[in-house]
Amino acid sequence: MDNPALVDVTRGTVIESLHRGSIAIVDSAGKLVFGIGNVESRVFPRSAIKALQALPLVESGAAEALDYSDAELALACASHNGEEVHANSARVMLMKAGLAEDNLECGPQWPQRMEDAAKLILADESPCGLHNNCSGKHAGFLGLAKVMGVETRGYVNAEHPVQREVRNVMEQMTGDTLSEDVCGTDGCSIPTYASPLRSFARAFAAFGTGEGLEPLRAEAAERLFDACINEPYMVAGTGRFCTRVMEAFRGRVFVKTGAEGVFCASIPELGFGVALKCDDGATRASEVMMATVLEAMLELNDDEAALLDGLVNPPILTRVGIQAGHIKPREEFLTELKAALP
Repeated sequence: MDNPALVDVTRGTVIESLHRGSIAIVDSAGKLVFGIGNVESRVFPRSAIKALQALPLVESGAAEALDYSDAELALACASHNGEEVHANSARVMLMKAGLAEDNLECGPQWPQRMEDAAKLILADESPCGLHNNCSGKHAGFLGLAKVMGVETRGYVNAEHPVQREVRNVMEQMTGDTLSEDVCGTDGCSIPTYASPLRSFARAFAAFGTGEGLEPLRAEAAERLFDACINEPYMVAGTGRFCTRVMEAFRGRVFVKTGAEGVFCASIPELGFGVALKCDDGATRASEVMMATVLEAMLELNDDEAALLDGLVNPPILTRVGIQAGHIKPREEFLTELKAALP
């Protein structure tokens, strides 16, 4: 059975396109508070779970041993724009571990913004691994390898000690078994494991509250949560959904996007974790889905409401800035969501 249509794209008053998807909201006790679509189907979380992948870095004591700052820990959880501050911070993380950009195995990537790419072109430079949106995560993996005293080369391979640590933590946080038959390769070359959305939502409920976690892991989750809240610019960058939401909500919400229309969130004041997937992989729809969930669940101040209003109903513009339509949540989705939540 197909997942339901959750987001409409209009041109004038006519629906031109639609996006199907699924959403799971789980409380800190592991109960499904709201589910729409098939929340038990396995999906690859991609970069939406980078904060969970960073838990071994902090839990092991490696982050403290390397004196990583909040900004650097936030970068370890980031899918950043490749702006100068992001690349430089990744370089510093590597230096603290006695390493350099040549140790990165994530591959080069052009910065996301045209102005940052233009700076490289004007300087007659090419992008390197530091500009990769995952460079902070990879710098964290390398830092963990150095503190563990294991070989840094090949740290992206599934059987490397770093990736085994990450897999163990993911299994414990999601409650799922991550076997080889549900393993793929992420865009930055590390293993990615498909699990049900419900499992990822459970993990982020625990990540945001610490409930059900051993003390050391709860402390590590809190450290990473606080780092991302304190340095939201490092998690994404200029103009990005994750940065804008965490800046506006000031500790009330942690959100993290992933490729192919995946999003995860923690909402500690409610004890909820959220995981969602847009079936066709469209970021424009996954952002509307997440913004709609936040708007429905939270009591908002004026600044929060103004931000979410623009994110829930972003306009479709012509090349000269004339509004031609909207991207918006489907009415049936809104009705079910409002009926399910307190």
